[in-house]
Amino acid sequence: MAKFLSFDSKLGKISIGNGFPCFVVAEMSANHNGNLKRARSIIHGAASAGANAIKLQTYLPSTMTIDCEKDYFKVQSKTGPQDWNKSLYSLYQSAHTPWEWHKELKELTESLGMIFFSTPFDSTSVDFLEALNVPLYKVASYELTDLPLLKKIASTKKPIILSTGFASLEEISEAMQTLRDSNVEQIALLYCVTNYSDNPDFKTTNLSTIQDLASRFNVVVGFSDNTGGIDIPLQAVDCGASILEKHIKLDEDFEATDASFSISMTDFGNLVMKIRQQELIFGEPFYGVRNENEAYFRNFRRSIFIVRDIQEGEIFTEDNIRVIRPAYGLEPKHYEVILGKISKVDISRGTPLDWNHVK
Repeated sequence: MAKFLSFDSKLGKISIGNGFPCFVVAEMSANHNGNLKRARSIIHGAASAGANAIKLQTYLPSTMTIDCEKDYFKVQSKTGPQDWNKSLYSLYQSAHTPWEWHKELKELTESLGMIFFSTPFDSTSVDFLEALNVPLYKVASYELTDLPLLKKIASTKKPIILSTGFASLEEISEAMQTLRDSNVEQIALLYCVTNYSDNPDFKTTNLSTIQDLASRFNVVVGFSDNTGGIDIPLQAVDCGASILEKHIKLDEDFEATDASFSISMTDFGNLVMKIRQQELIFGEPFYGVRNENEAYFRNFRRSIFIVRDIQEGEIFTEDNIRVIRPAYGLEPKHYEVILGKISKVDISRGTPLDWNHVK
């Protein structure tokens, strides 16, 4: 399997994985609140904050479920602006991103220098996104067990980012095998805690799972964050996440389906800035002098100095040469070679020893 994702886009060749900057994805989700102007503003805000990509969710209420009021189809949650007790159909009706927006939002995203892609939730969504020529696909954690959908997405031969959510190891393995059997080589797994809360539960975050996924499946790994704040995603990047997906909203106090576990544009900008700072700090493996300061202080290593006045023809001994700071003389590794040799010239105390002094 490929250890990095690589794909062509209107922005050129994009590579994601170890050795490349973290690919930061701004998830719009339902935070446009059914308003196209707000959706455009979210994209502009994400670009200003430094996002690499905008991700949408592509579905219709009728492609997600049926309009039915039986208890099977009711959802109850306290993560929204108020307690929910509504049908799945009505939830998706209010939360979905209209398909007629997609083309315009894709063009806007790309004009601002970001990648545009989406999460399809059925075959018709895949066909629709293929017509828009998206460069890659995201699979939601809830759809990880929908193997027919995985096969449909795999048929596009494009990179796939798969969220794990609350999937068992067996379910993740089955999904991965389905994609591999479909000859998909470029796969990323996103560790995801499906908490949907503005109050992260640090005890159940288990970010060590990120590297466990990488070692088990030999793929690019990342983190999809469904909690408030920026502390956990920052630590996820430290734990090796090459992709970070975060829900964003325009206003701190905005109320929408996903607003409670989304972050404001200001926080998102701070998150991206801190990720880039971490990457600069982490850097590449390097040995030697890094800058002018180090070049100067390197002079205060040890070297061989004359510590007593020496006459021409005198023998170098432990009494007249020593290994001391600073480092303007011969390197200490030559000390034992110099001992017993003869001086070619008169040398005063405090002179750094040079090969020209040695007969």
